[in-house]
Amino acid sequence: MAILLSLSLHHHHHPLNPPQNPNPNSPKPTLLATSLPSTISKRQFTFKTTSLCLVTLFTQNPLAQALSEPSPPLKPVLSSLANTKSWFQFYGDGFAIRVPPQFEDIMEPEDYSAGMSLYGDKAKPKTFAARFASSDGSEVLSVVVRPSNQLKITFLEAKDITDLGSLKEAAKLFVPGGTTLYSARTLKIKEEEGYRTYYFYEFGIDEQHAALVAAVNSGKAIIAGATAPQSKWDEDGVKLRSAAISLTVL
Repeated sequence: MAILLSLSLHHHHHPLNPPQNPNPNSPKPTLLATSLPSTISKRQFTFKTTSLCLVTLFTQNPLAQALSEPSPPLKPVLSSLANTKSWFQFYGDGFAIRVPPQFEDIMEPEDYSAGMSLYGDKAKPKTFAARFASSDGSEVLSVVVRPSNQLKITFLEAKDITDLGSLKEAAKLFVPGGTTLYSARTLKIKEEEGYRTYYFYEFGIDEQHAALVAAVNSGKAIIAGATAPQSKWDEDGVKLRSAAISLTVL
């Protein structure tokens, strides 16, 4: 059983959508963190070949050894962030995320209509809640929303990502096997009623580099992933990591 955040691209373009449910007065988050002992040059071909599976459920987790090793200092990751305040902020169903400049909305029409039902028919779940890409399609920012009980079977409604386990335990829910794990962090975002926990993972797989942030609210897991070819991460990694970390649960 697996939930896949597939970042395969298609040669389609859509103008950047205006914000949904704008909330300009929402409080600015305060970020705290703790560490875990842790081209194709032609555009059309890039759009067809860039793919990455970011969220996978599996029973055996080869990351256990990497996650149990001592973590490097926190500074190299969280100090390498861009100021995203001037970026376009996309508002989705229960979340907001900052979109890097020059990224385009690549949601397909069926993604917008999914989730709607007529005459009692069962609604088809959306593949993506949001999806943006660079102009050449090689860098992608996606958000998926899934019931948390699809990730971990439980009779109780998950209210925080810690209900799915610790940072180490949840890695097997969000990080595919066979990856090189570069960083795993617990982030704390200050809200009106306290702090919300987010899990952050950065890893490489199949010549792709990815940054992933996950949170839970009212029984729903919200996962943001930013990915690019490893060869482009040195240049654009700060931007993509910052986009993923900008995920805010509303």
